Amino acid sequence: MISATPLPDLRTHPLRDRLNEEFHARPAMPLSSPVVVSHFALIQEAGAAAAERQRLRKLAEAGSGQVIAQSETHLIVESPDCRLCWEKHTEFSSYTLFRALAADVAACTGQDKPQTLLPAWLSGVPGELIVATRVKLLASQRISPESVTAGLSPTGRQMVGARVADRAAWVFTDFTVDDTFSDFLIIDDSLTPRQAARTVQRLLDIETYRLLALLALPVAREIGGWLGHAEEQLAELVDRIGQAQSPTDEREVLAELTRLAAKVEHSIARTTFRFGAARAYHALVMQRIGELREQRVTGCPTFHEIMQRRLLPAMQTCIAMAARQEELSGRLARTGQLLRTRVEVELERQNQEQLAQMNRRARLQLRLQETVEGLSVVAITYYASQLVHYLAKGASTILPWLSPELTTAVSIPLIAGASVLGIHRMRSRLRAEEDAGGST
Repeated sequence: MISATPLPDLRTHPLRDRLNEEFHARPAMPLSSPVVVSHFALIQEAGAAAAERQRLRKLAEAGSGQVIAQSETHLIVESPDCRLCWEKHTEFSSYTLFRALAADVAACTGQDKPQTLLPAWLSGVPGELIVATRVKLLASQRISPESVTAGLSPTGRQMVGARVADRAAWVFTDFTVDDTFSDFLIIDDSLTPRQAARTVQRLLDIETYRLLALLALPVAREIGGWLGHAEEQLAELVDRIGQAQSPTDEREVLAELTRLAAKVEHSIARTTFRFGAARAYHALVMQRIGELREQRVTGCPTFHEIMQRRLLPAMQTCIAMAARQEELSGRLARTGQLLRTRVEVELERQNQEQLAQMNRRARLQLRLQETVEGLSVVAITYYASQLVHYLAKGASTILPWLSPELTTAVSIPLIAGASVLGIHRMRSRLRAEEDAGGST
Protein backbone atom coordinates (compact mmCIF):
# COMPACT_ATOMS: atom_id res chain seq x y z
CA MET A 1 0.00 0.00 0.00
CA ILE A 2 1.34 3.40 -0.95
CA SER A 3 1.30 5.81 1.95
CA ALA A 4 -0.02 9.32 1.46
CA THR A 5 2.94 11.63 1.99
CA PRO A 6 2.93 15.40 1.57
CA LEU A 7 4.86 16.96 -1.28
CA PRO A 8 6.48 20.03 0.26
CA ASP A 9 8.45 20.92 -2.85
CA LEU A 10 5.37 21.09 -5.13
CA ARG A 11 3.13 24.12 -5.12
CA THR A 12 -0.57 23.25 -5.35
CA HIS A 13 -2.67 25.03 -7.92
CA PRO A 14 -5.15 27.33 -6.12
CA LEU A 15 -8.11 25.87 -8.05
CA ARG A 16 -7.30 22.20 -7.51
CA ASP A 17 -9.61 21.62 -4.53
CA ARG A 18 -12.37 23.73 -6.03
CA LEU A 19 -12.28 21.87 -9.34
CA ASN A 20 -12.29 18.51 -7.58
CA GLU A 21 -15.31 19.56 -5.51
CA GLU A 22 -17.06 20.67 -8.70
CA PHE A 23 -16.45 17.22 -10.20
CA HIS A 24 -18.25 15.63 -7.22
CA ALA A 25 -20.88 18.36 -6.86
CA ARG A 26 -23.89 16.26 -7.96
CA PRO A 27 -23.74 12.93 -6.16
CA ALA A 28 -26.52 10.44 -6.93
CA MET A 29 -27.91 9.46 -3.53
CA PRO A 30 -29.05 5.79 -3.47
CA LEU A 31 -32.84 5.40 -3.53
CA SER A 32 -35.18 2.54 -2.75
CA SER A 33 -38.90 2.41 -3.50
CA PRO A 34 -41.30 3.69 -2.43
CA VAL A 35 -40.05 7.28 -2.47
CA VAL A 36 -41.21 10.61 -3.85
CA VAL A 37 -38.77 13.22 -5.12
CA SER A 38 -39.88 16.85 -5.46
CA HIS A 39 -37.71 19.10 -7.57
CA PHE A 40 -37.83 22.88 -7.93
CA ALA A 41 -35.79 25.19 -10.15
CA LEU A 42 -35.85 28.96 -9.67
CA ILE A 43 -34.41 31.65 -11.90
CA GLN A 44 -32.31 33.89 -9.68
CA GLU A 45 -30.07 36.91 -9.95
CA ALA A 46 -26.33 36.39 -10.16
CA GLY A 47 -24.26 36.59 -7.00
CA ALA A 48 -26.84 35.07 -4.62
CA ALA A 49 -25.21 31.66 -4.17
CA ALA A 50 -23.24 32.41 -0.99
CA ALA A 51 -26.17 34.09 0.78
CA GLU A 52 -28.52 31.31 -0.31
CA ARG A 53 -26.19 28.60 0.96
CA GLN A 54 -25.75 30.38 4.30
CA ARG A 55 -29.48 30.82 4.65
CA LEU A 56 -30.09 27.11 4.07
CA ARG A 57 -27.48 26.16 6.66
CA LYS A 58 -29.06 28.38 9.30
CA LEU A 59 -32.57 27.15 8.54
CA ALA A 60 -31.41 23.54 8.57
CA GLU A 61 -29.78 23.97 11.97
CA ALA A 62 -32.89 25.66 13.31
CA GLY A 63 -35.03 22.78 12.02
CA SER A 64 -32.87 19.98 13.46
CA GLY A 65 -31.27 19.31 10.10
CA GLN A 66 -27.68 18.27 9.52
CA VAL A 67 -25.44 19.33 6.62
CA ILE A 68 -23.84 16.14 5.30
CA ALA A 69 -22.15 17.53 2.17
CA GLN A 70 -21.45 20.99 0.81
CA SER A 71 -19.37 23.03 -1.60
CA GLU A 72 -19.66 26.42 -3.24
CA THR A 73 -22.38 25.20 -5.59
CA HIS A 74 -24.24 22.49 -3.67
CA LEU A 75 -25.50 21.63 -0.21
CA ILE A 76 -27.15 18.47 1.14
CA VAL A 77 -29.19 18.65 4.35
CA GLU A 78 -30.41 15.53 6.15
CA SER A 79 -33.40 15.68 8.51
CA PRO A 80 -35.40 12.93 10.22
CA ASP A 81 -38.17 12.92 7.60
CA CYS A 82 -36.49 14.08 4.39
CA ARG A 83 -33.31 14.97 2.58
CA LEU A 84 -32.78 18.25 0.72
CA CYS A 85 -30.22 18.82 -2.03
CA TRP A 86 -29.54 22.39 -3.15
CA GLU A 87 -27.52 23.10 -6.29
CA LYS A 88 -26.45 26.40 -7.85
CA HIS A 89 -26.27 26.46 -11.64
CA THR A 90 -25.36 29.22 -14.07
CA GLU A 91 -28.72 30.98 -14.14
CA PHE A 92 -30.88 29.03 -11.71
CA SER A 93 -30.88 27.24 -8.38
CA SER A 94 -32.49 23.87 -7.79
CA TYR A 95 -33.95 22.29 -4.67
CA THR A 96 -34.54 18.55 -4.64
CA LEU A 97 -36.45 17.02 -1.74
CA PHE A 98 -36.41 13.24 -1.12
CA ARG A 99 -39.13 11.71 1.09
CA ALA A 100 -40.09 8.11 1.72
CA LEU A 101 -43.70 7.15 0.95
CA ALA A 102 -45.97 5.00 3.04
CA ALA A 103 -45.67 1.32 2.31
CA ASP A 104 -49.37 0.68 1.69
CA VAL A 105 -50.75 0.78 -1.83
CA ALA A 106 -53.14 3.65 -1.16
CA ALA A 107 -50.32 5.94 -0.11
CA CYS A 108 -48.19 4.88 -3.05
CA THR A 109 -50.81 5.52 -5.70
CA GLY A 110 -52.44 8.58 -4.19
CA GLN A 111 -51.64 12.16 -5.11
CA ASP A 112 -49.43 13.86 -2.54
CA LYS A 113 -50.35 17.45 -1.90
CA PRO A 114 -47.57 19.96 -2.58
CA GLN A 115 -47.72 21.40 0.92
CA THR A 116 -46.94 17.99 2.43
CA LEU A 117 -43.79 17.79 0.36
CA LEU A 118 -42.34 21.12 1.51
CA PRO A 119 -40.97 21.76 4.99
CA ALA A 120 -42.03 25.11 6.39
CA TRP A 121 -38.50 26.50 6.37
CA LEU A 122 -38.20 26.02 2.58
CA SER A 123 -40.89 28.61 1.88
CA GLY A 124 -39.81 32.07 0.80
CA VAL A 125 -36.99 30.89 -1.46
CA PRO A 126 -35.77 33.85 -3.58
CA GLY A 127 -36.24 33.78 -7.34
CA GLU A 128 -38.96 32.89 -9.84
CA LEU A 129 -40.17 29.30 -10.07
CA ILE A 130 -39.62 27.81 -13.54
CA VAL A 131 -39.71 24.07 -12.76
CA ALA A 132 -41.73 22.10 -10.22
CA THR A 133 -41.74 18.38 -10.86
CA ARG A 134 -42.37 15.28 -8.83
CA VAL A 135 -41.00 11.79 -9.39
CA LYS A 136 -42.55 8.77 -7.68
CA LEU A 137 -40.51 5.61 -7.43
CA LEU A 138 -42.79 2.62 -6.76
CA ALA A 139 -42.16 -1.11 -6.77
CA SER A 140 -43.68 -3.21 -9.54
CA GLN A 141 -45.16 -5.53 -6.87
CA ARG A 142 -47.48 -2.69 -5.78
CA ILE A 143 -48.37 -1.15 -9.16
CA SER A 144 -48.15 -2.69 -12.61
CA PRO A 145 -47.37 -0.97 -15.92
CA GLU A 146 -50.57 -2.43 -17.33
CA SER A 147 -52.63 -0.56 -14.75
CA VAL A 148 -51.09 2.71 -15.98
CA THR A 149 -51.51 2.05 -19.70
CA ALA A 150 -55.00 0.57 -19.30
CA GLY A 151 -56.43 3.96 -18.41
CA LEU A 152 -55.13 5.68 -21.55
CA SER A 153 -57.78 7.30 -23.70
CA PRO A 154 -57.39 8.11 -27.41
CA THR A 155 -58.86 11.56 -26.77
CA GLY A 156 -57.18 12.21 -23.43
CA ARG A 157 -53.67 13.25 -22.50
CA GLN A 158 -50.85 11.63 -24.37
CA MET A 159 -48.86 9.46 -22.00
CA VAL A 160 -45.15 9.13 -22.65
CA GLY A 161 -43.68 5.86 -21.52
CA ALA A 162 -40.66 3.63 -21.94
CA ARG A 163 -38.77 0.81 -20.38
CA VAL A 164 -35.44 2.16 -19.16
CA ALA A 165 -32.15 1.05 -17.61
CA ASP A 166 -31.95 -2.11 -19.72
CA ARG A 167 -35.59 -3.04 -18.98
CA ALA A 168 -35.10 -2.71 -15.22
CA ALA A 169 -37.93 -0.17 -14.84
CA TRP A 170 -40.83 1.61 -16.54
CA VAL A 171 -41.19 5.41 -16.71
CA PHE A 172 -44.44 7.25 -17.43
CA THR A 173 -45.32 10.95 -17.66
CA ASP A 174 -47.55 13.31 -19.64
CA PHE A 175 -45.39 16.46 -19.15
CA THR A 176 -48.44 18.43 -18.00
CA VAL A 177 -48.65 20.59 -14.87
CA ASP A 178 -51.30 19.62 -12.32
CA ASP A 179 -51.52 21.35 -8.96
CA THR A 180 -48.15 23.13 -9.49
CA PHE A 181 -46.27 19.93 -10.34
CA SER A 182 -45.51 17.87 -13.41
CA ASP A 183 -45.37 14.19 -12.49
CA PHE A 184 -43.19 11.23 -13.40
CA LEU A 185 -43.86 7.68 -12.34
CA ILE A 186 -41.06 5.10 -12.15
CA ILE A 187 -42.14 1.49 -11.69
CA ASP A 188 -39.15 -0.32 -10.25
CA ASP A 189 -38.74 -3.88 -11.45
CA SER A 190 -35.07 -4.63 -10.75
CA LEU A 191 -33.28 -1.31 -10.26
CA THR A 192 -30.34 -1.15 -7.89
CA PRO A 193 -30.37 1.83 -5.46
CA ARG A 194 -27.71 3.57 -7.54
CA GLN A 195 -29.59 2.90 -10.79
CA ALA A 196 -32.76 4.27 -9.25
CA ALA A 197 -30.96 7.43 -8.15
CA ARG A 198 -29.44 7.98 -11.59
CA THR A 199 -32.78 7.36 -13.32
CA VAL A 200 -34.49 9.90 -11.07
CA GLN A 201 -31.72 12.42 -11.67
CA ARG A 202 -31.98 12.00 -15.45
CA LEU A 203 -35.73 12.55 -15.38
CA LEU A 204 -35.29 15.70 -13.28
CA ASP A 205 -32.66 16.96 -15.70
CA ILE A 206 -34.92 16.24 -18.69
CA GLU A 207 -37.79 18.24 -17.20
CA THR A 208 -35.57 21.09 -15.96
CA TYR A 209 -33.54 21.56 -19.11
CA ARG A 210 -36.63 21.11 -21.31
CA LEU A 211 -38.30 24.14 -19.77
CA LEU A 212 -35.11 26.18 -19.63
CA ALA A 213 -34.51 25.47 -23.32
CA LEU A 214 -38.01 26.69 -24.11
CA LEU A 215 -37.24 30.06 -22.49
CA ALA A 216 -35.70 31.03 -25.84
CA LEU A 217 -38.91 30.40 -27.80
CA PRO A 218 -40.75 33.61 -26.71
CA VAL A 219 -37.59 35.56 -27.49
CA ALA A 220 -37.43 33.99 -30.95
CA ARG A 221 -41.08 34.82 -31.61
CA GLU A 222 -40.57 38.38 -30.38
CA ILE A 223 -37.67 39.13 -32.70
CA GLY A 224 -39.22 37.25 -35.63
CA GLY A 225 -41.56 40.07 -36.59
CA TRP A 226 -38.90 42.70 -35.99
CA LEU A 227 -36.44 40.85 -38.20
CA GLY A 228 -38.98 40.79 -41.01
CA HIS A 229 -39.41 44.55 -40.76
CA ALA A 230 -35.63 45.05 -40.64
CA GLU A 231 -35.13 42.90 -43.74
CA GLU A 232 -37.73 44.95 -45.62
CA GLN A 233 -36.03 48.15 -44.50
CA LEU A 234 -32.68 46.82 -45.74
CA ALA A 235 -34.20 46.01 -49.14
CA GLU A 236 -35.52 49.57 -49.39
CA LEU A 237 -32.11 50.97 -48.49
CA VAL A 238 -30.47 48.86 -51.20
CA ASP A 239 -32.95 50.26 -53.73
CA ARG A 240 -32.18 53.79 -52.56
CA ILE A 241 -28.46 53.16 -53.04
CA GLY A 242 -29.11 52.41 -56.70
CA GLN A 243 -31.29 55.50 -57.04
CA ALA A 244 -28.94 57.91 -55.25
CA GLN A 245 -28.01 60.85 -57.50
CA SER A 246 -25.81 62.92 -55.23
CA PRO A 247 -23.40 62.56 -52.29
CA THR A 248 -26.14 63.96 -50.04
CA ASP A 249 -28.44 61.07 -50.95
CA GLU A 250 -25.67 58.58 -50.28
CA ARG A 251 -24.89 60.12 -46.89
CA GLU A 252 -28.55 59.89 -45.87
CA VAL A 253 -28.72 56.23 -46.89
CA LEU A 254 -25.48 55.49 -45.05
CA ALA A 255 -26.82 57.14 -41.88
CA GLU A 256 -30.02 55.04 -41.97
CA LEU A 257 -28.01 51.92 -42.75
CA THR A 258 -25.78 52.58 -39.74
CA ARG A 259 -28.78 53.03 -37.45
CA LEU A 260 -30.31 49.77 -38.67
CA ALA A 261 -27.01 47.93 -38.19
CA ALA A 262 -26.82 49.25 -34.62
CA LYS A 263 -30.32 47.92 -33.87
CA VAL A 264 -29.45 44.50 -35.29
CA GLU A 265 -26.24 44.29 -33.28
CA HIS A 266 -28.16 45.29 -30.15
CA SER A 267 -30.67 42.50 -30.81
CA ILE A 268 -27.84 40.00 -31.31
CA ALA A 269 -26.15 41.08 -28.09
CA ARG A 270 -29.46 40.79 -26.21
CA THR A 271 -30.34 37.30 -27.49
CA THR A 272 -26.98 35.58 -27.96
CA PHE A 273 -26.88 34.15 -24.43
CA ARG A 274 -30.50 32.98 -24.51
CA PHE A 275 -30.16 31.20 -27.85
CA GLY A 276 -26.80 29.70 -26.91
CA ALA A 277 -28.22 28.48 -23.60
CA ALA A 278 -31.21 26.94 -25.41
CA ARG A 279 -28.90 24.93 -27.66
CA ALA A 280 -26.91 23.74 -24.64
CA TYR A 281 -30.03 22.80 -22.66
CA HIS A 282 -31.52 20.96 -25.63
CA ALA A 283 -28.29 18.99 -26.04
CA LEU A 284 -28.46 18.04 -22.34
CA VAL A 285 -32.07 16.90 -22.69
CA MET A 286 -31.22 14.62 -25.59
CA GLN A 287 -28.12 13.35 -23.78
CA ARG A 288 -30.14 12.44 -20.67
CA ILE A 289 -32.76 10.69 -22.82
CA GLY A 290 -29.99 8.68 -24.46
CA GLU A 291 -28.69 7.69 -21.02
CA LEU A 292 -32.10 6.26 -20.12
CA ARG A 293 -31.56 3.53 -22.72
CA GLU A 294 -35.31 3.50 -23.34
CA GLN A 295 -37.34 0.84 -25.10
CA ARG A 296 -40.87 1.30 -26.44
CA VAL A 297 -43.98 0.58 -24.38
CA THR A 298 -46.94 -0.38 -26.55
CA GLY A 299 -49.33 2.51 -27.01
CA CYS A 300 -46.95 5.21 -25.74
CA PRO A 301 -44.42 7.37 -27.57
CA THR A 302 -40.91 7.32 -26.18
CA PHE A 303 -39.15 10.32 -24.62
CA HIS A 304 -36.97 10.69 -27.70
CA GLU A 305 -39.99 10.72 -29.99
CA ILE A 306 -41.93 13.28 -27.94
CA MET A 307 -38.89 15.59 -27.80
CA GLN A 308 -38.34 15.28 -31.54
CA ARG A 309 -41.98 16.12 -32.12
CA ARG A 310 -42.50 18.93 -29.61
CA LEU A 311 -39.17 20.30 -28.41
CA LEU A 312 -37.09 20.09 -31.58
CA PRO A 313 -39.36 22.40 -33.66
CA ALA A 314 -39.05 25.06 -30.97
CA MET A 315 -35.28 24.69 -30.93
CA GLN A 316 -35.16 24.84 -34.72
CA THR A 317 -37.15 28.08 -34.55
CA CYS A 318 -34.63 29.55 -32.13
CA ILE A 319 -31.73 28.39 -34.29
CA ALA A 320 -33.39 29.87 -37.37
CA MET A 321 -33.95 33.23 -35.64
CA ALA A 322 -30.35 33.34 -34.46
CA ALA A 323 -29.15 32.49 -37.98
CA ARG A 324 -31.43 35.18 -39.47
CA GLN A 325 -29.95 37.75 -37.13
CA GLU A 326 -26.40 36.80 -38.05
CA GLU A 327 -27.26 36.72 -41.75
CA LEU A 328 -28.94 40.14 -41.54
CA SER A 329 -25.90 41.52 -39.76
CA GLY A 330 -23.66 40.17 -42.53
CA ARG A 331 -25.92 41.62 -45.24
CA LEU A 332 -25.87 44.99 -43.52
CA ALA A 333 -22.09 44.86 -43.36
CA ARG A 334 -21.84 44.00 -47.07
CA THR A 335 -24.35 46.71 -48.02
CA GLY A 336 -22.51 49.24 -45.92
CA GLN A 337 -19.24 48.27 -47.54
CA LEU A 338 -20.84 48.61 -50.97
CA LEU A 339 -22.11 52.08 -50.15
CA ARG A 340 -18.76 53.09 -48.68
CA THR A 341 -17.05 51.86 -51.83
CA ARG A 342 -19.40 53.96 -53.92
CA VAL A 343 -18.72 57.00 -51.74
CA GLU A 344 -14.97 56.38 -51.96
CA VAL A 345 -15.16 56.11 -55.75
CA GLU A 346 -17.02 59.42 -55.87
CA LEU A 347 -14.44 61.00 -53.57
CA GLU A 348 -11.63 59.72 -55.78
CA ARG A 349 -13.37 61.23 -58.80
CA GLN A 350 -13.67 64.55 -57.01
CA ASN A 351 -10.02 64.34 -55.96
CA GLN A 352 -9.02 63.68 -59.57
CA GLU A 353 -10.96 66.75 -60.66
CA GLN A 354 -9.30 68.81 -57.98
CA LEU A 355 -5.88 67.52 -59.04
CA ALA A 356 -6.67 68.36 -62.67
CA GLN A 357 -7.65 71.88 -61.61
CA MET A 358 -4.48 72.15 -59.58
CA ASN A 359 -2.47 71.04 -62.63
CA ARG A 360 -4.16 73.69 -64.76
CA ARG A 361 -3.42 76.29 -62.12
CA ALA A 362 0.19 75.12 -61.93
CA ARG A 363 0.60 75.40 -65.71
CA LEU A 364 -0.95 78.88 -65.63
CA GLN A 365 1.36 79.88 -62.81
CA LEU A 366 4.32 78.50 -64.81
CA ARG A 367 3.36 80.61 -67.79
CA LEU A 368 2.98 83.66 -65.59
CA GLN A 369 6.33 82.89 -64.01
CA GLU A 370 7.97 82.61 -67.41
CA THR A 371 6.37 85.93 -68.40
CA VAL A 372 7.62 87.50 -65.20
CA GLU A 373 11.08 86.06 -65.83
CA GLY A 374 11.08 87.63 -69.30
CA LEU A 375 10.06 90.97 -67.88
CA SER A 376 12.73 90.54 -65.23
CA VAL A 377 15.38 90.04 -67.93
CA VAL A 378 14.19 93.24 -69.66
CA ALA A 379 14.21 95.17 -66.39
CA ILE A 380 17.64 93.88 -65.38
CA THR A 381 19.03 94.64 -68.83
CA TYR A 382 17.55 98.15 -68.79
CA TYR A 383 18.90 99.10 -65.38
CA ALA A 384 22.26 97.44 -65.97
CA SER A 385 22.66 99.19 -69.35
CA GLN A 386 21.93 102.50 -67.65
CA LEU A 387 24.71 101.78 -65.18
CA VAL A 388 27.06 100.95 -68.07
CA HIS A 389 26.02 104.17 -69.81
CA TYR A 390 26.84 106.23 -66.72
CA LEU A 391 30.15 104.46 -66.32
CA ALA A 392 31.04 104.94 -69.99
CA LYS A 393 30.00 108.59 -69.83
CA GLY A 394 32.25 109.16 -66.87
CA ALA A 395 35.10 107.27 -68.47
CA SER A 396 34.86 109.40 -71.67
CA THR A 397 36.45 112.28 -69.84
CA ILE A 398 39.55 110.14 -69.48
CA LEU A 399 39.19 108.32 -72.79
CA PRO A 400 37.83 110.78 -75.34
CA TRP A 401 37.64 108.11 -78.03
CA LEU A 402 35.17 106.03 -75.89
CA SER A 403 31.59 106.62 -76.99
CA PRO A 404 29.05 106.16 -74.14
CA GLU A 405 26.22 105.37 -76.56
CA LEU A 406 28.24 102.74 -78.40
CA THR A 407 29.41 101.15 -75.16
CA THR A 408 25.86 101.01 -73.86
CA ALA A 409 24.61 99.47 -77.08
CA VAL A 410 27.29 96.80 -77.00
CA SER A 411 26.58 95.96 -73.33
CA ILE A 412 22.86 95.41 -73.76
CA PRO A 413 23.05 91.93 -75.44
CA LEU A 414 25.79 90.89 -73.04
CA ILE A 415 23.75 91.93 -70.02
CA ALA A 416 20.61 90.23 -71.39
CA GLY A 417 22.50 87.00 -72.10
CA ALA A 418 24.05 87.02 -68.64
CA SER A 419 20.62 87.57 -67.06
CA VAL A 420 19.04 84.70 -69.01
CA LEU A 421 21.95 82.40 -68.12
CA GLY A 422 21.74 83.35 -64.44
CA ILE A 423 18.00 82.73 -64.22
CA HIS A 424 18.40 79.37 -66.01
CA ARG A 425 21.11 78.27 -63.57
CA MET A 426 19.05 79.35 -60.57
CA ARG A 427 16.02 77.41 -61.90
CA SER A 428 18.17 74.30 -62.46
CA ARG A 429 19.54 74.49 -58.93
CA LEU A 430 16.06 74.81 -57.40
CA ARG A 431 14.80 71.85 -59.47
CA ALA A 432 17.74 69.74 -58.33
CA GLU A 433 17.10 70.62 -54.69
CA GLU A 434 13.40 69.74 -55.10
CA ASP A 435 14.23 66.35 -56.68
CA ALA A 436 16.72 65.61 -53.92
CA GLY A 437 14.12 66.45 -51.25
CA GLY A 438 11.45 64.26 -52.91
CA SER A 439 13.76 61.23 -53.15
CA THR A 440 14.56 61.36 -49.45
